[in-house]
Amino acid sequence: MTEAARLDPNDIVELHPMYLLRWEEAEQAHVLLYPEGIVKLNSSAAEILKRVVGGRRIDDVVAELTALCDGQDISADILAFLEIANDKGWTRVKT
Repeated sequence: MTEAARLDPNDIVELHPMYLLRWEEAEQAHVLLYPEGIVKLNSSAAEILKRVVGGRRIDDVVAELTALCDGQDISADILAFLEIANDKGWTRVKT
């Protein structure tokens, strides 16, 4: 297994244009749609990806989600997820 690409908290990450994030009523979950299929997301993944759809700094996403989680330190978890999502091609660093 290859190691996920390292992201910097100052990176601006966006959802890759090949993917569409939406709520799927039948699944009662957010999903990523792409030409070859569908990825069903858990609630944590969906909350992170909803915040990068238009392109956002990782630090801004972390700050917003930390505030929603009563100040818990979740920055490492968010960064780890975004690195995996980037490695899978769901997101990309906006240049």
